[in-house]
Amino acid sequence: MEARILVLGAGFGGLELATSLSEALGADAGVTLIESGDAFVFGYSKLDVMFGKAAPGAVRLHYRDFAKPGVRFLSETVTAIDPETRRVTTDRGEHEADILVVALGAGYDFDATPGLAEVGTEFYSVAGAERMRAVLPSFTRGRAVVGVCGAPFKCPPAPSEAALLLHDYLTERGIRDDCEIVLALPFGTPVPPSPDTSAALLEAFDERGIEFVSGRRVASLEPGRSVAVLEDGTELPYDLFLGVPKHTAPRVVLESGMAENGYIPVDSRTLETRFADVYAVGDVATVGVPKAGVFSEREARVVAETLVARLRGGKQPAGYDGRGSCYIEFGAGRVGRVDVDFLSGPKPTGTLREPSAALVAEKVHFGSSRRARWFAPRAA
Repeated sequence: MEARILVLGAGFGGLELATSLSEALGADAGVTLIESGDAFVFGYSKLDVMFGKAAPGAVRLHYRDFAKPGVRFLSETVTAIDPETRRVTTDRGEHEADILVVALGAGYDFDATPGLAEVGTEFYSVAGAERMRAVLPSFTRGRAVVGVCGAPFKCPPAPSEAALLLHDYLTERGIRDDCEIVLALPFGTPVPPSPDTSAALLEAFDERGIEFVSGRRVASLEPGRSVAVLEDGTELPYDLFLGVPKHTAPRVVLESGMAENGYIPVDSRTLETRFADVYAVGDVATVGVPKAGVFSEREARVVAETLVARLRGGKQPAGYDGRGSCYIEFGAGRVGRVDVDFLSGPKPTGTLREPSAALVAEKVHFGSSRRARWFAPRAA
């Protein structure tokens, strides 16, 4: 039995889903993958770009290099989704599917935080990281505030990483003593599921003189006064603001009727939505896990296994387990890793692998292996 499988979005989830289905079903996969962008960028690469460790062009993996048997890639922008009929409209036409998978990720709502768009110094988008790359050299003294404007947000350790890497950056320039660094998070600890990881980060902050302001998001910015206002009214004066914008599902998802509280609710084990033969994976969905690529990838594999079993016959997979590992830049050439489990027990748990140079190589392999899997050169 063949089916028309339509996948919206070519991030971690969409790329892994299409690749897994191609591997299992070959030329008969019947997958159409729709993506509006021209290139994929690993989230952690934005920090490399911002701090001048990598050129913007070097971190872009172009979709023109994505080619898999049984997968048709379309460079189109989704403008409407009808989950009842599984009909999708794009800027180039309409597509109908037997099975629809929404993997459009999460975008940014700059207007949700008054003043943020005017200040313009966020580092979570590719364009924002490139702008910060140009801004940072002009910061020579004063207070830098790394501020999160809402939760949930992608890659929860990333703001902590930004503060630690900013310390290294300013130290290398010989101006760290002239600067303050403040990190404001809406969480009580840097990585709530893992006390050991949070303790290690707090120790790293303390060693480097980084002030940690916990449990409060940045509610607004007042550019005229150079002040970040937290949700409880606390004011944080800044000379440089590095922002994490409030996240939201893409507008086309919000307008589709699929979303609740900003994202698509799914069965955490199967990734099924309330609509027949419609799945959602990754940051666009409410799964019960963080918004991070490693979780999106694992979810996509479960959906792929489910669809292969359904189309070819066979045992259904056990279901998504909510486990994943995130690498954390601790600065000074060291990387840590937190292994987390969000769905097995009564509450999320996490364990830390201590920061080391060895984990730097493991993180590099994580990226290179995905690059090879998704963007391997086409066969001659």
